[in-house]
Amino acid sequence: MAAGDAGRTALARLREAIDAVDRVILAQLNERARLVQEVGHIKAGEGTPVYDPSRERAIVRRLAEGNPGPFPDAALAPVFREIISATRSLEAPVRVACLGPEGTFCHQAARARFGAQADFTPVATIADIVSSVERERASFGVVPVENTTEGVVTETLDRMASTELVACGEIVLRVSHQLLSRSGRREDVRRIASHPQPLAQCREWLDRELPGIERIETASTTAAALLASEDPSVAAIASVLAGEVYDLSTVEESIEDQRDNTTRFLVLGHELGAPSGNDLTSAVFTARKDEAGALYRLLEPFARHSVNLTAIHIRPIKGKPWEYLFFVDMEGHCRDAAVARALGEAAERAFSHRVVGSFARATGRPGPEAGEEAP
Repeated sequence: MAAGDAGRTALARLREAIDAVDRVILAQLNERARLVQEVGHIKAGEGTPVYDPSRERAIVRRLAEGNPGPFPDAALAPVFREIISATRSLEAPVRVACLGPEGTFCHQAARARFGAQADFTPVATIADIVSSVERERASFGVVPVENTTEGVVTETLDRMASTELVACGEIVLRVSHQLLSRSGRREDVRRIASHPQPLAQCREWLDRELPGIERIETASTTAAALLASEDPSVAAIASVLAGEVYDLSTVEESIEDQRDNTTRFLVLGHELGAPSGNDLTSAVFTARKDEAGALYRLLEPFARHSVNLTAIHIRPIKGKPWEYLFFVDMEGHCRDAAVARALGEAAERAFSHRVVGSFARATGRPGPEAGEEAP
């Protein structure tokens, strides 16, 4: 047999073996789905939530620890995220509110957490996301809270201060902005549209490369992409996915000013996340304004109990001039002994307080250990 014939024969045998393995995988996926349906019946009878991020995180961690290879550990989370998302949908649909329409970075972040089989509800504003979860039109909401270039998203902090919802998860998404238009030619661009955050994150590039071009603020990056699809003189700053959805061509790739441009999102729900051993807690306080050293006294318990504060954000209280909300982020879960003691003592010294959330760190978030993002 000639060498070429032998190679083709060996390749055919290997492909047949792969096909056989695929059939076994499919059979096992269907068996998993059947078991999940039984779990769903039990949860429905007990009123247990369908979505359990700590359980899903533990599944991936356990698989990674027992993986002999050569299948890469890094691929386990995205593969099993979709397997879990698909089988979870057999229990009950998990509805997730996020900034729409389809293709926004918020939508991408939500898919990264809940998988493609979740029921995503696109809404126009952060206020709409909060309202959707409060009124139980959605089980969870995903909101942007911080960007490495532009800092905190103040609307999210303001909404968190006025809702009883809690942050129960975190997602970190690397953001790359594309300049998109119908023609893909820079000379056709007369106006540039996007959400205010991407416009700010690309300001230096726009000032340098397209000075004097009018900039239009839109409710989302995909709203800008839709506008660009309807008007050949408009270019949108949006994601690659938005370009595919609206059939746009790339004028320029990766126009963000900072190459490490990353956005942090919070998952909003009705219950705090369970402790994972690598958590963050966020709380909001108001200080006694007529007491000297009130802010120092508020923060001192965290230092004394060795609770590391990762951020402090200050927001004005609406309707109360010169009074402020202090958002304090810290390492650890609110159920951890040291964190609970520090929070309790700070609460006694504050005028008001509330735990905004406790949740596992997302992948890409610096911490004492390498955290895993729940699939």
